[in-house]
This record gives sequence, C-alpha cells and structure tokens, in this order.
Amino acid sequence: MSESEIGLSPHKPTKGDIMKESLETVFSSYKGEEGELIPILQQVQEKLGYLPEEAMLEVAKFIGVPESRVYSVATFYTLFRFTPIGKNHIMMCRGTACHVRGAPRMLEEVEKRLGIKEGETTPDMLFSLETVACIGACGLAPNMMINKDTYGRLTAKKVADILAEIRSKEEEEQDEKQ
Repeated sequence: MSESEIGLSPHKPTKGDIMKESLETVFSSYKGEEGELIPILQQVQEKLGYLPEEAMLEVAKFIGVPESRVYSVATFYTLFRFTPIGKNHIMMCRGTACHVRGAPRMLEEVEKRLGIKEGETTPDMLFSLETVACIGACGLAPNMMINKDTYGRLTAKKVADILAEIRSKEEEEQDEKQ
C-alpha cells in the first residue's frame, strides 16, 4: 500500500535534502581537485543563495582539503555570503558619482523604509541590503540595483515608490497562491 493510499502525504524535501541534491549536481561537474575550489563555491552559492557551513564542510571533503582551507578562501573573497539573502537583493552604489549625488541619503531612505541596515535581511526574507563599490552606471547617479534591475537618478520619493511597488507585487503573488 502506498503512502497516499493510507492517507499519508508524500515526503516533502527538507532543506537538507535540497542542499544534498544541489551539492551532488555541482560536484558532478568537477573532478574534486583543490584548484576547483573557487568555481565550486561560486556554483554552490548560486544554487543555495549563500554558503551554509554544512555545504562548505562537504566541499572540503569533496576536494580533499582541510575545512579551514575552504573557510579561508570563502572569507577572503567578498563575493561569498554566509547568510541567506532576501528575494529582492538591493545593492546600493557607494561610488564617487553616487556619493556626491546623494547615495548616503538614499541608503538611509532604504534602511528607514525596510527597517534594516546594510548587511541585513528583512524578517520576511523579502529584502536584503548591501552597498557596493560601484554599479557602473555613473551617469544615472545615485543608483541602486535590485536583483538584475538598475534604478537611477534616485530621490527619496523614487526609492519609496520602488520599494512599495515591489512589496505590492509580492503581496499580489501571495494572494494568488492562496
């Protein structure tokens, strides 16, 4: 008799199951050599959204190096994250052109609207915030990116409107799911 026939729901994958499956997928593309460490970490982060401790331990085992080696490489490069990021990852430019044109005020506006500081994620996992050295859109200063979208010539009102629009879309999506 199957689980569904006796009224049990089929097994839902746990975070551990998802991580294990993701790591197996990543590892299948590599030989397990130490020189592959950075690309493996990049792919793991791409799949999981960040580098959980358990994943880094598995990477160390896979390439046959001490765990401390994986940690030292992962913590050296700023591209690696060790905590989950929000669904909408905000990158506020702090380059010279943006700074001169008001980026610090725009950062304060984002922090005020979301109730988080740089490096934090909202409790609902909807937004995370970080500053970056330069987005490369100096002509649009001050600017920010949210995921892959760039928003330029920011004002406090524009920041408020952008965040409100994203939140509204997320609420609509949640209503449709229910």
